[in-house]
Amino acid sequence: MTFWIWRPQSACAGSKHRARAAPDPPPLFDDTSGGYSSQPGGYPAPGTDVAFSVNHLLGDPMANAAMAYGSSIASHGKDMVNKELHRFVSVNKLKYFFAVDTAYVAKKLGLLVFPYTHQNWEVQYSRDAPLPPRQDLNAPDLYIPTMAFITYVLLAGMALGIQKRFSPEVLGLCASTALVWMVIEVLALLLGLYLATLRSELSTFHLLAYSGYKYVGMILSVLTGLLFGSDGYYVALGWTSSALMYFIVRSLRTAALSPDSMGGPGSQQRVQLYLTLGAAAFQPLIIYWLTFHLVR
Repeated sequence: MTFWIWRPQSACAGSKHRARAAPDPPPLFDDTSGGYSSQPGGYPAPGTDVAFSVNHLLGDPMANAAMAYGSSIASHGKDMVNKELHRFVSVNKLKYFFAVDTAYVAKKLGLLVFPYTHQNWEVQYSRDAPLPPRQDLNAPDLYIPTMAFITYVLLAGMALGIQKRFSPEVLGLCASTALVWMVIEVLALLLGLYLATLRSELSTFHLLAYSGYKYVGMILSVLTGLLFGSDGYYVALGWTSSALMYFIVRSLRTAALSPDSMGGPGSQQRVQLYLTLGAAAFQPLIIYWLTFHLVR
């Protein structure tokens, strides 16, 4: 007796077909539509989280409003700073004191070292405006004081290094001390003009220039002391101090000082004489105080 077992052909054929089917080819590009690339373990691709955060931040209207508000505040603050700076410091006036050339610098240095043969000390004017320093040797400038101060600091560092006493703290103390003494000198002159009730054409820049010329004598004194010892230092100190005193007296005497309505011509001349002599007598003391420790 023969038994026949019936099997569904469609299921067998389907299973055989699935067994013989080849695997799907890998995709050429990763699917990044969800913001992350297909990495093993489900981790995002490097850099995608940063890009997603930036895009999300830039697309946030609150973030855009905050950035715009911050930019407006920064711009407003910049305008305020520029306004206050121009209020206290005139850039055009400051440029006047740096309008120099090589010929002026050379002649001015010679005048500071040997001023005794100079005849005309009056500042020249053109259309009620003073000529710039490169056109007038008697005009004060801030270029020479600035460069002389930097040279003094470098020379002080070299002198301390030669004496095996160099350190950044000592060099910083030398520079800060020189600046403090110059500020004290300028403030003292301004206070003297104020207490004497005098209106002067000497601005703070003028006083800074005249006060900063002492660094030229300080450099010459220290150099001479390093080359020829303490004897050469004191000789150079005496010469540069006397030359600077003569220069200060002759320069400040030509400054236009006008007394207040309470004063008179006699008081004007006396106050001018006291101020010039006081400023001149102060120069050798500062030069010696700032240079004697650099020469051994």
